[in-house]
Amino acid sequence: MTVYADLLRYRELFGNLFRRDFQAKYKGSVLGVLWSLLNPLILLGVYLLVFGVIFPPPSIPHYALYLLAGLACWIFFSTSMQSAARSLIDSGELIKKVRFPRQLVAFSMVATQAVTFAVMIVVLIVLSVAFVPAARPYVLLAVPLAAVFAAFVAGFALTVACLNVLYRDIEHVLTAALLPWFFVTPILWSKQTLGDRAESHQRLIALLHWANPVAPPIFAVRDAIWSGHAPHWGDVVYTVVAAAVALALGAFVFRSVDDRIAVEL
Repeated sequence: MTVYADLLRYRELFGNLFRRDFQAKYKGSVLGVLWSLLNPLILLGVYLLVFGVIFPPPSIPHYALYLLAGLACWIFFSTSMQSAARSLIDSGELIKKVRFPRQLVAFSMVATQAVTFAVMIVVLIVLSVAFVPAARPYVLLAVPLAAVFAAFVAGFALTVACLNVLYRDIEHVLTAALLPWFFVTPILWSKQTLGDRAESHQRLIALLHWANPVAPPIFAVRDAIWSGHAPHWGDVVYTVVAAAVALALGAFVFRSVDDRIAVEL
């Protein structure tokens, strides 16, 4: 697809956009890129305090690793969606003045957030090797699975960025949807934490698993890092198919609205 081939064809321009967005993200910051690691760790501490100390601790082995693996994937997804939604609008002056592949603007925002994601995946792999010996044969599977998930996020982000140019309510709907979306995604909970309730709500749990496009990728990445067994083949296949569909959808939407972007801005 030429929409994605332009990443290679205009890689120097993409690199400049990425550096611009990355530097803007940490401009004036003393810690700089260390915030990429610090923010998820602060969130982890808060969630562990609330759900591991204040409320009864969940019966999940290595719960901190379980929680951090889910949070890493979710933070990457949610921050990419929010930043990409406004990426074309915020770059409106540049887009109206210069003709270039506009999809690179949205992709540069995803790449900026991917730095945090990559740092967290590396940290999780190190922690897994150190504290979960049973996961060592599978832990490196997290790298290709995370890469496929990043492709899914990129395709979805391009779709959101394009639609938000035409319908400015998209970013507000997305912001409102992310909070409930987080709680129905199996990050804080699992079948183990639900106990007997899982048996009486099997259909609901299956719906939350397979109807949520973010859930199977999180299961797959987290299983590789935390579970001590290979990721379930259904989650892996779902992740690959979801990435392909998201990329195809992003390309289709972008080609449909490309000629209107500059006009709408």
